[in-house]
Amino acid sequence: MPLMLSDLYGKRIITTTGKLVGTVEDIILDFESGSVSSLLLTKVDSLIRSQNTASLLTKNTVKYSRVRNVSESIIISGA
Repeated sequence: MPLMLSDLYGKRIITTTGKLVGTVEDIILDFESGSVSSLLLTKVDSLIRSQNTASLLTKNTVKYSRVRNVSESIIISGA
C-alpha cells in the first residue's frame, strides 16, 4: 500500500536505538526524482524567517534516506 505524504505529518521520529528525535512538522520534496528528500522537525516557515536559516535547517532536518520503517512512528538509522 502506498504511503501518503499526509500520513507522515505528526509522526514521531525515533532512532533504531530508541532515541526520540522529534516529530514531523514539514516535508521537503525532490521534484526531479519524485520522492521525499527530508523530514523537518519544525515548520519551514519558521526556519525561513530566522536569521540562522542554514544552521537551523541542518539541525532540524532528517534525511529520508535514513528512514527504515514507517508505522505508528518513523524509525531511522542512528547515523
